[in-house]
Amino acid sequence: MTFKVIIRKDVIYKNNTSPLFLLFFHDGRKKSVGLGISLAREYWNAEAQKVADDCPDRDNIQFQITAKIKEYNKKIQRLEALDIPVNFDTLFDAKPARSVRITIEDGFKTEIERLESLGKINSATKHKYALQVLDDYKPTTMALEAIDLDYLKGLELYLRQRGNKDNSIATRFAIFKAIYNKAVKVAVKQNPFTLFQVGSLWVKTRKRAIDKDDIQRLIDLEIAEGHTTEYRRLAKDLFLFSYFTAGMNFGDIARLRYKDIVKGRVNYSRHKTQKLLSFQLVPNALQIIEKYSRANHAQEDYIFPILDRTEHKTAQQIFNRTHKVLRKVNRELKTLGEQIGLEMPLTTYVARHTFATVLKRSGVNIAIISESLGHSDLSTTQIYLDSFENSQIDAAMQHLL
Repeated sequence: MTFKVIIRKDVIYKNNTSPLFLLFFHDGRKKSVGLGISLAREYWNAEAQKVADDCPDRDNIQFQITAKIKEYNKKIQRLEALDIPVNFDTLFDAKPARSVRITIEDGFKTEIERLESLGKINSATKHKYALQVLDDYKPTTMALEAIDLDYLKGLELYLRQRGNKDNSIATRFAIFKAIYNKAVKVAVKQNPFTLFQVGSLWVKTRKRAIDKDDIQRLIDLEIAEGHTTEYRRLAKDLFLFSYFTAGMNFGDIARLRYKDIVKGRVNYSRHKTQKLLSFQLVPNALQIIEKYSRANHAQEDYIFPILDRTEHKTAQQIFNRTHKVLRKVNRELKTLGEQIGLEMPLTTYVARHTFATVLKRSGVNIAIISESLGHSDLSTTQIYLDSFENSQIDAAMQHLL
């Protein structure tokens, strides 16, 4: 099934606007669903299926459209998870679908296999550990539909008795909740997770960011010769590269290839979310790439000396290697942070958070700079971010120093 956003040109309201619809296609049939949004026709880009840049209320309208698209994508994914055919009857039928008995173990193993097939070994490992914790609590052969509020309260108590802190417990529950929602039709009975407030478990941690002056001190820092000099210099360069590339994640930096850089612009897909990102590299980032550039390299070669495509071929090999290097890099960053007078530990994550914080303090639009790095409502922010153009990100990158 496919769908696209259209504007009904044959319908014109008194305020000279026309309604927007989602037009679904399946097996030679069409079905349209109104979005409850109307727009002047000159502000609709039919080819790109989005609101024109010069529309007065562009961001708000595009946000509503994107949210609706994600809502239907989620419905389709749920049907697929339940092995229910995706068609007009199942997608738009308000009646509850038939109950399918899926055990906790079934739900987790299905998701683990999906994550491993996508090469998301880190996420798969977290799910495996969460499944083991649940099995230690109670047998995971019980049906997901049998989960109730008492089960969840008992699980929280069990985790606390094992010494788990609030955020660790919240992480386990977030994973479990996602598995439950994918595998069980909410219409079957009361969803226990709506009664058990997972969000209340999260404890806000202290912001992990440094300022522009700290960044400059790190740039100016001379690294003395020693047995760890090579790794310490690499750690410094990777931290700064992350900061100068919109807070690029360490795993994405490790996977960055020469083919991802075209005319001074980086184009890559985030390993964690598969979201495509593109922005112009600032001079500082280009200088770091040039420093590690090897003669006669192939376009498929990795840029940084973390992965080797002739050695690290499987997802598991890539995962093991990146995490081994990450541990060493963070150890060296901690030393570098102490040398420039930081009271907080310096890690690769700090570069990502610092990017967002510095731009925010510079007055850049919060939606553009990915407030989701520390936002309490990450999903809403991410939907909002999807509607921005690359040019806006490029302009924001000029505030880093």
